[in-house]
Amino acid sequence: MQGKGLIKLLVIVVSLACLYSLSFTWVTRNVERDAENFAKGDLAKEKSYLDSMAGEVVYNLGFAKYTYREAKANELALGLDLKGGMNVTMEISLDELIRNLANHPKDEKFNKALDQAVAKSKTSAKTVVALFMEEYKSIGATTPLSTFFSTKDNASLIKPGDSDSKVESFLQKEADNAIQNSYKVLRTRIDKFGVASPNIQIQQGTNRILIELPGVKDESRVRNLLQGSAKLEFYETYTNQEVYPLLENIDRTLASTLKATAATTAPAAADSSKKSDDLLSNLTGGKKDGQKDSAAVNLAQKNPLFEVLRPAVYMGENQQMALMPGSMVGIASLKDTAKVNTYLQRPEVKSILPGNLKLLWAVKPEQKTPEQLSLYAIKGTGQDNGAVLTGDVITDATANFDEKNQPVVGMQMNSEGAREWKKITAKAAQNRDAIAIVLDNVVYSAPSVNGEIPNGSSSISGSFTVEDTKDLANVLKAGRLPTTAKIVEEAIVGPTLGQAAIDAGINSAVIGIIVVMIFMIAYYNTAGIVANIAVLLNVFIIMGVLASLNAVLTLPGIAGIVLTMGTAVDANVLIYERIREELGLGKSVRQAVADGYKHALPSILDSQITTFLIGIILFLFGSGPILGFATTLMVGIITSLFTAILVTRVIFEWMLAKDFKIKVSFPWSANTLHNANFKFVQKRKIFYAISIVAVLISAASIFTKGFSLGVDFQGGRTYTVRYDKPVDPEAVRTNLDEIFQKTTEVKVFGASNQLRVTTTYHIEETSDAADKEVLDKLNQGLSKVDASNKHEILSSQKVGPSIASDIKSRATSSAVFSIIIVAAYILIRFHKWEYSIGAAIATIHDAVILLGLFSILDGIVPFSLDIDQHFVAAILTVIAYSVNDTVVVFDRLREFVSKPNAHNEDLGEVVNHAINSTLSRTIITSLTIVFVLAVLFIFGGEVIRGFSFAILIGVIVGTYSSIILAAPSVYDLRKGKHLAEGNTAKKAEVVRP
Repeated sequence: MQGKGLIKLLVIVVSLACLYSLSFTWVTRNVERDAENFAKGDLAKEKSYLDSMAGEVVYNLGFAKYTYREAKANELALGLDLKGGMNVTMEISLDELIRNLANHPKDEKFNKALDQAVAKSKTSAKTVVALFMEEYKSIGATTPLSTFFSTKDNASLIKPGDSDSKVESFLQKEADNAIQNSYKVLRTRIDKFGVASPNIQIQQGTNRILIELPGVKDESRVRNLLQGSAKLEFYETYTNQEVYPLLENIDRTLASTLKATAATTAPAAADSSKKSDDLLSNLTGGKKDGQKDSAAVNLAQKNPLFEVLRPAVYMGENQQMALMPGSMVGIASLKDTAKVNTYLQRPEVKSILPGNLKLLWAVKPEQKTPEQLSLYAIKGTGQDNGAVLTGDVITDATANFDEKNQPVVGMQMNSEGAREWKKITAKAAQNRDAIAIVLDNVVYSAPSVNGEIPNGSSSISGSFTVEDTKDLANVLKAGRLPTTAKIVEEAIVGPTLGQAAIDAGINSAVIGIIVVMIFMIAYYNTAGIVANIAVLLNVFIIMGVLASLNAVLTLPGIAGIVLTMGTAVDANVLIYERIREELGLGKSVRQAVADGYKHALPSILDSQITTFLIGIILFLFGSGPILGFATTLMVGIITSLFTAILVTRVIFEWMLAKDFKIKVSFPWSANTLHNANFKFVQKRKIFYAISIVAVLISAASIFTKGFSLGVDFQGGRTYTVRYDKPVDPEAVRTNLDEIFQKTTEVKVFGASNQLRVTTTYHIEETSDAADKEVLDKLNQGLSKVDASNKHEILSSQKVGPSIASDIKSRATSSAVFSIIIVAAYILIRFHKWEYSIGAAIATIHDAVILLGLFSILDGIVPFSLDIDQHFVAAILTVIAYSVNDTVVVFDRLREFVSKPNAHNEDLGEVVNHAINSTLSRTIITSLTIVFVLAVLFIFGGEVIRGFSFAILIGVIVGTYSSIILAAPSVYDLRKGKHLAEGNTAKKAEVVRP
């Protein structure tokens, strides 16, 4: 074998890289364990501990140092189903945006078209803008749309007489801007939750934003903060010189009142007569070489505020400290901002501050101080201490460059805003005061005003990066287009259910590994040990790669890892079966190993590539936990190819060099299916009849009984409920039906005291009020069963009808596209359309039967068989597996028919020989996967029981179809032709009964 040294080096490098990636998870878990031990169940103390560690170095590798925050960003994060937390989908109200852009016209047809567009958007994949344009034309409106949108605010973009296509482009661009702006606003708001590893992303092609907040517990606060309209304001500011004496007074007051500094009250009071310059000198921490930092100790004892908030000072002339100009009054470490806020909220501190003074934090740290946040002094105006100007006067904002090629932001205002802006800037320019740009009570910028701005066109400069100017421009435009974002999908997983999922996932993974390893050793002898080494290395590399990709590990992701352990041995099985064939031909062990790897490689690559294609489709069309499954599946395919083909080969070469005895079977397993000679082609019509009957029964059930749709396919709300004692689901259903006045779905979910409740009550309403009403009615109905049997809601999920429609559409598209792309790959790979049709027949057969079984067995088996996103992932996995098996048979068939004397053989016997020669591999691979899936089904937890059941049944059906349908179908399609590549000779073929 060539390149053994390179492969060994690659294994070492990959292993070290994976170990490095996974080490961050180990470090952060240690810090969090320390936090738990310190807090002893007090969540506030635990959070405070972790906040204090955010900027501390917790991982020192010598060549690199990582703070807790940096290590946390590199860890293998857990999804909501494992950690608990909240997952929401926000939908930007584009109908509100369109009305705002048209200044809320009273035109009947305009509003009717928009209302109809919104209604259709709930069941259509088209955007609201496109639907509005269609509806406006269809109702026979004659007024040009440009008439509505050529307002003074839009004068530079839309003019009277512009075509409808230009109006549509304008609306779509503004809609895209609104989505981007909302994303920026939501990102900033999310940072306020203090959530570790939050995830926020725009769902491309839609007006939706997906947000995942692991570990968050105050769901009501999340909803309120996320759904509020963006509020952009311009404020006058106080100067640092004006505010510093107030901060000094606050510091002295705190020193005399805080119990923690009672022992130093007298010295603090004595020092209060010192001049500001003396205190400023102490605040710099100035010390001579070799001296202990006594100033810092003094500061911690006597100046509680300035211990955590450093005033804005600089080194002036004669090495004397002086106050910095501007409205920035202090800097604090990120971990200390909460403490500063606590101090500023104390009654004795509030009494010192003027009523119109607001102290607000900057939106993010500056590059030169990455762990510190600036505090600004904002001046309220008027009786309500409000802003001098609001963001609705802005018509546009762009990221530009000035004459020195420095990044700046250009801002334009409407005529009303320009008049006010002229007065504001003229006043501020007298002393070069700053104007603060504030969004959601966070300061994005506070530039000084150099002169009066008469025309509403301003340039904002500063120490900006290009990214900073883009962000600020987006923020300014957020005030230009006030539109709300509504929660249309929501899932909440309690920590109790999350821990149960972790336990179930770990148990299933461990047991799955053990089952696979025992079977491989029991069947393949020493070769099984080699395969087990590859499986263990494969799992380690998968985890390392997921960590390096910053992937989120979900429960379906764990299922993907467990499933990968089963499919990882597929390549080894193919290799070992070929080695056994070569040994049967009388070859030496060394030659048999070499030829086994050589002849098995095409089948391995073909089968794994088809599965990888399905993984790509799942990744593109899936969302939420399904993305975790797809990522794991694709990573697992790549890593299993590496370990099964390269690593095992190196181990075999080492064993041969050391004269170890290599065995690929035990006496009992040596001839299993070795001389199989089943007449599959001759009996094909019987199997066709069986399959047709199964498909017809499945189709009948699908079209008559139908399915139990999951909440993500039909919309509504679903809750996981746990009672203290077992409960009768029928009694719960009766009570809830009476209260909701709608049919409620109630199913046992795992244990007899645990239920899953789904209701479509208020399905069209996604407001907080509707959520509260549904929850109140739910609790009322749950309590009526037995007042002494207390209940707890472990998790909840809300899906709006528009989301449900979109999910169904994506699911259908992914299934159809999967069959098409796999058929196309087979056509390209095998060069004959009959192969593609044979594979398509088998996969459609498997999908229909699996759907039919879910319809027939729903309500009969004691677990949920809902058709949801998890089921879609399962059915696509089944399609991948079925094609995987089919391709192996096709590869062997192609090998046989390409032999020089193939045209002299009976085609039916060639097909039989191809199926029989791969039968051992097919059965053994299926058995290993069935073992793993059985473990997943039994121990994987209730959340993925239906998911694992679907794949389990699908693998069995897929194994049947790859043997019975795929190759025989090719035989029937090729009657009168010969299968040999490039052979045009025709031969009468007789199939003997």
